[in-house]
Amino acid sequence: MSVQSTSGSIVEQFQTNADIEVDPEDVHERVTTLIDEYQVPEGEARRSVVSHLLDEHEIDRDAFYAQSGSDGNDLVGCGDIEAPEQWVDLEAEVIQLWEPKSDSIAQVGLLADDTGRIKFVSWAASNLPELEEGEAYALSNVVSDKYDGKFSVKLNKTTNIERLDEEIDTADGSESFTSEGALVKIKPGSGLIKRCPEEDCSRVLNDGRCSEHGQVEGEFDMRIKAALDNGQEVESVIFDAEATEAVTGWSLDEATSAAMDALDTTIVAEEFRSQLVGRYFEIEGPEVGEYHLVDEVEESSPDVACEADAARLLDEHFDAEMD
Repeated sequence: MSVQSTSGSIVEQFQTNADIEVDPEDVHERVTTLIDEYQVPEGEARRSVVSHLLDEHEIDRDAFYAQSGSDGNDLVGCGDIEAPEQWVDLEAEVIQLWEPKSDSIAQVGLLADDTGRIKFVSWAASNLPELEEGEAYALSNVVSDKYDGKFSVKLNKTTNIERLDEEIDTADGSESFTSEGALVKIKPGSGLIKRCPEEDCSRVLNDGRCSEHGQVEGEFDMRIKAALDNGQEVESVIFDAEATEAVTGWSLDEATSAAMDALDTTIVAEEFRSQLVGRYFEIEGPEVGEYHLVDEVEESSPDVACEADAARLLDEHFDAEMD
């Protein structure tokens, strides 16, 4: 689709869904800046411009997007979603839930069927029934989204939820895949950590406490939680102790001794940060939840250009012109 077609379809979408006439020249300039100047894919550019206009005109997102799905949706597989802003129906099992990072989100987790898996987000303002891990549901009128190169679906106030009695065949998600990029951030929870020593429990302790077994005498372990940027998306990755030793040269015993000598466990994470940030790696392993687990790792050449976030660049571009 050309820049002109993308711009025109955005203008038409606002006229149809919100009965608002947006400035065609402004839309065209924003789309052109993202696609031509910053080399942002057309779908991401469209999403960024639409999001900007929704905020600018204070338009309710659920009401706006619901118009797109008012004529009925296709029943699709979790792994078949290939574009953002599509209204679809799903029949899937909730295979994992994790703690939302924002009060605006009621639930976040993974849905799965025999085609694959996809992240879902349920907004607190939508007041929807809570989904239960391990249960299967028919979800009608959900909208697809794309962020950091990965697709997800959003449950909104127009979404209908129906529990299914039958089981859903789910992809196991254990397939290993390869990523390559620059390690741009070492996240909290990296370095020398302690895990619960109880049988069949490996939870990371928080101030000496396990969320399941309470106060325990933990056992040292080592890991790296990081962000890997390939120039198009940033993914969260986890290096276990073996992979951490492979990229840092530090064994668990060496890391423990260094922390004991300094009476400070944080020096291990700081050492890893000084060693690794800015270096390029090729990693291989499965995806579990929101993380790509590192089973194999090799340092690679910096042939991937890491770019800043497109939406931020666009805002800076137009803010500079206004100054």
